[in-house]
Amino acid sequence: MRTPPIPIRPRRNGGQGGGDLLEQLQSRVIGQPQAMTEIVPYVRMHRAGLAPEGRPVGVFLLLGPTGTGKTRTVEALADVLHGSERNLLKIDCGEFQMEHEVAKLIGAPPGYLGHRETQPLITQQKLNAVTSESSNLSLLLFDEIEKAAPSMNRLLLSVLDKATLRLGDNTSVNFERTLIFLTSNLGADAMRKQLLPDFGFEAMSPMAGERAGLAKLQSIGWGAVKRKFSPEFVNRIDAVITYQPLDDAAMEIILDQQIAALQKHIDDRLDENAFDVELTSDARALLLARGTSLE
Repeated sequence: MRTPPIPIRPRRNGGQGGGDLLEQLQSRVIGQPQAMTEIVPYVRMHRAGLAPEGRPVGVFLLLGPTGTGKTRTVEALADVLHGSERNLLKIDCGEFQMEHEVAKLIGAPPGYLGHRETQPLITQQKLNAVTSESSNLSLLLFDEIEKAAPSMNRLLLSVLDKATLRLGDNTSVNFERTLIFLTSNLGADAMRKQLLPDFGFEAMSPMAGERAGLAKLQSIGWGAVKRKFSPEFVNRIDAVITYQPLDDAAMEIILDQQIAALQKHIDDRLDENAFDVELTSDARALLLARGTSLE
């Protein structure tokens, strides 16, 4: 992995997100302060005009159990930078499990059957379309990268290293103003067993402290990454970030956010007929008990 950049103090007039970019992200993605701390310096470096030439602004592999906020992180960053969670280009890697399906990303070359009908999923126009007046930084998300066929990983090597992708029609896509995120559930089963051991001494005692527990999860995730991906692929990733399971305090905050989102939805849809949503303490306890689990 590359050495992370030195954090840069942002200017006070840095546009949307400004100097409190970290605080805005932490208020949207609950319980994952380490992830936010890893990502924000790359955004600040781009804003300062110091991002390296000839490669993406940053490449991140987000690991951890499902439901811990990996995809939510990219959506929150899009909201802070561009004002909408939809201002990102998302590739669902579960749709590219077969080798021939990977060609959909770049389109068929001229002369091949289906050239005109097969439009590339990643183009310069699509990358530019997810920017905004407040930020020219594109966000590209490869969701569940471990499900993709091996040819996708080979295709991504030039993107992660040289910030260039050659399409089937021989045009190029430039990623020098792009943050690339790869999410994965690699090691999730082993992490779950670490958190909920079935038998033995570990089943009778909790993990020894939050830092020790997170370090163990990081070790599990890192081992799974090295088994799945080639060294040259891993070396092109700026940061491998392991998301930790959410505690009760984080769940309480997330519940408050979801209730607020429900209230806004009711207000927007029903207008004059809108009503207030109120929860008793027993109702909150029921939602938290039945709506969450480590699995």
